[in-house]
Amino acid sequence: MKLLVIDAQGGGIGRALVAAIRQELPEAQITAVGANSAASSAMLKAGAQRAATGENAVRVCCREADVILGPVGIVIADSLLGEITPAMALAVGQSRAKRILIPVNHCENVVVGVPDLSIGKLIESAVQEVRRLFAAAD
Repeated sequence: MKLLVIDAQGGGIGRALVAAIRQELPEAQITAVGANSAASSAMLKAGAQRAATGENAVRVCCREADVILGPVGIVIADSLLGEITPAMALAVGQSRAKRILIPVNHCENVVVGVPDLSIGKLIESAVQEVRRLFAAAD
């Protein structure tokens, strides 16, 4: 199963996702794509096997992924302080991959009906979903 973690800004959510997945599922194949080099570097240091940066990397990697993880902003054009381009959001949205999105209420996007959980709890929930998908694939 090919996992793709996408993040922007400092890559903090992506870094936490990669580290948690690496700890729970060491066999997972994780590719990280950052909207900028700082995000890519943070995810690579957290344990992604490979990393890339930018719009074209998002577009290409979304075609190959089985599961895409990241903050909800990765599916909203111009989100994350403008780092997510319309082409990036489109690539994530049109991918055949299962999307696991972290509901972060920032950058003028508010997801209602979601409990106000810490980033740690949200990451934990995302990893549980990945673990469930891995179990279903076996």
